[in-house]
Amino acid sequence: MLLRTILAATTAATVLLVPAAAQAAAAEPAAPSTTATVATAAERAAAAAADPVIVVGGLSGISIAYEPIAARLRADGYRVSIFQLPNLGLGDIRESARALSSYVDRVRAATGAARVDLVGHSEGGLVSRWYVKYLGGAGTVDQYVSLGSPQYGTYVANLVAVLGLGSCAGVIACQQMTIGSSFLADLNAGDDTPGPVRWATVRTWQDELVRPVDNAVLADGATNILVQAWCPLRVVGHLGLVLDGTTYTAVRQVLAGAPVQPNCFAV
Repeated sequence: MLLRTILAATTAATVLLVPAAAQAAAAEPAAPSTTATVATAAERAAAAAADPVIVVGGLSGISIAYEPIAARLRADGYRVSIFQLPNLGLGDIRESARALSSYVDRVRAATGAARVDLVGHSEGGLVSRWYVKYLGGAGTVDQYVSLGSPQYGTYVANLVAVLGLGSCAGVIACQQMTIGSSFLADLNAGDDTPGPVRWATVRTWQDELVRPVDNAVLADGATNILVQAWCPLRVVGHLGLVLDGTTYTAVRQVLAGAPVQPNCFAV
């Protein structure tokens, strides 16, 4: 179908550059590890004691597609699992959120952890957010990080809806991600960032599937990270957000509760 074709055609490239804040940072001693690409022994020990991390996949995203970011997290000491959306995320996002709720309970039971951290890519960020907001996740999620999630919809879904004769070729999740959908109206009603959860979003100017790009941000106190605000020449596509080294350093800093200073030289 068209949406899968668009996803399959998406590519991610990386370009190294000096951070936008380099001049200011040069005046101060470098932080010892917040932007390093390899965690120190102390950081790995802290990660091992931290909440388990669940990487929540996106539309048409099979588990193996998220192994690169999961492998980075594991190498840095985190306990990580990947949640592949039921039916590859083609169905109702609310149903996927209910499945995520059950999965979180299983992870907590297996690890003995009271809370988990969620890293959701694309639709996975919406699934995770619905779970937190409406299915009790505020009591079980510590940190929420979305990567290129169309929090307020995307014109790409609207375009696919038109080409699919108003039905997004029958893909319910696509219908729900159109700008102005009833699903998004419910999701975005009231507070964007409810509960004690610490909320963060990561977005990129080169996102092919989330347009406008700023529809990937959250209000009400969320930490919203634009990759190119730190690394203006860094090229990161939609799928590249789970592959890109600079993006990963931002994710790891958020999970560690550290100041966000993405490393533009990370690979």
